[in-house]
Amino acid sequence: MKILFVTAELAPFAKVGGLADVAGSLPKALQSLGHEVIVFMPGYGLLINDPIAQTTPKIEPFFVRVNHSRFVSGTLYETKHDGLTIWSASGEVDFNRAQTSEDIYSFHRDDYLYLAQAALEACQETGWIPDIVHCHDWHTGFLPPILRTLKTGAWDKVPSLFTIHNLAYQGEFGFDTLDAAGLPHDLYNPNYVEAYGSVNFLKAGAAFADQVNTVSPNYAHEIQTPEFGCRLDGHMRYLHSHGRLHGILNGIDLEAWNPADDPAIAASYSAADPSGKFECRNQLIHRAGLEPAKDRPIFGMVTRLSNQKGFDLLLEASKELFASGSSLIVQGLGDEWSAGELRRLEAEYPGRMKFFQMFDPDLAQQIYAGCDAFLMPSAFEPCGLGQMFAMRYGTVPVVRHTGGLADTVFEGHNGFVFTEKTGSDFADAIILCVSAFQNQVVWKDIQLSGMSTDFGWERSAHKYEKLYALAIADRKHELAKSDKKSKVG
Repeated sequence: MKILFVTAELAPFAKVGGLADVAGSLPKALQSLGHEVIVFMPGYGLLINDPIAQTTPKIEPFFVRVNHSRFVSGTLYETKHDGLTIWSASGEVDFNRAQTSEDIYSFHRDDYLYLAQAALEACQETGWIPDIVHCHDWHTGFLPPILRTLKTGAWDKVPSLFTIHNLAYQGEFGFDTLDAAGLPHDLYNPNYVEAYGSVNFLKAGAAFADQVNTVSPNYAHEIQTPEFGCRLDGHMRYLHSHGRLHGILNGIDLEAWNPADDPAIAASYSAADPSGKFECRNQLIHRAGLEPAKDRPIFGMVTRLSNQKGFDLLLEASKELFASGSSLIVQGLGDEWSAGELRRLEAEYPGRMKFFQMFDPDLAQQIYAGCDAFLMPSAFEPCGLGQMFAMRYGTVPVVRHTGGLADTVFEGHNGFVFTEKTGSDFADAIILCVSAFQNQVVWKDIQLSGMSTDFGWERSAHKYEKLYALAIADRKHELAKSDKKSKVG
């Protein structure tokens, strides 16, 4: 198949969360199965100006018609990196001003409408019409309705798959969005793009896509409930009842995340010979300025700072964590309240707590390699990649039983799991982890179970193949129904 990936993030160039890792690794897994994949993304300055990206203009000027009265002139770029072909577009919407990953979500509704039209226009201009368009999260949510409503000819046969990486972020705007997109007003109803009085990008993508999936089986179930459905649980139940909602667990790039061949860490190691992890631990202790801790674990977190990630629970459980003699290292950016509380803990527990308020990929890998255990007390977690990275590096996860964490971490086998969304339940899991760490026979078994688990993309890539085929079959069925109606008419 020819597969068009459309995304707002792409590792290693523009990364805020797990979407970037998926967009950077799933296409490579699909290519290894024989498919042709082109990734389309905004023409961020941090991509276009990156010396390792090998970016060149492909079409200049590149004209995109966003609606009946708005045309955007710019440049279509092509980047070749690590076996991937990446197209990106920039122009009057000026994606080029995003020079760091922190800038990539500083854009607005009309910029994402341009992104959707530009992705399809790039294919048309180059004569590369995909067999399927794979859209990711709300930023690409208007691509499926544009594909179905405005595009004709060869596009009639092209289905779309819409992947929900996080239902909590939906992209809600006013009624005038339909005019800005050049779409008919009759789409403003609860069956299509309207939700609670707003035009909802995520709902639009889910309503018009031939198939929809989330990034773990458990999250696909959770979003059909009021607790996790973010007011769209009814629509998610509708999709599921019609065979259009699925859950496919994310994977990770096993080459990029490999302690046996990672230049960012102090020493190489593997499941067969994990001895190098001790040196990585010492390097991290030195960099973080921690007191040496032989018989107590060092806990780590690499995350966005938000209550979704369970920082309220961490603060409640912190007293028990430090009372156990353990240490904590956190790297992250985000909510300033969480950052302030982490700085308070750092001041309260000098030599035991270190907060790195930054995004540093090398430091992240040093935390995964050097820590003994990894904390993910998430309120919800569509998939989570941190627990997979941690296990790959022999770092034992302590997680809440939710979303993809429930699909990947199993109590006493490869990690520790708590269920209730309370600090006390989280603290109990931490103390159990500390106790296991002090029994090195038990600890090594848990550690090696995680390191031996295959979190690569191959299995999930095969599932995406089947989902693409299902979407293509659905599109053919819809076309056949439409053709039959026209003949009857």
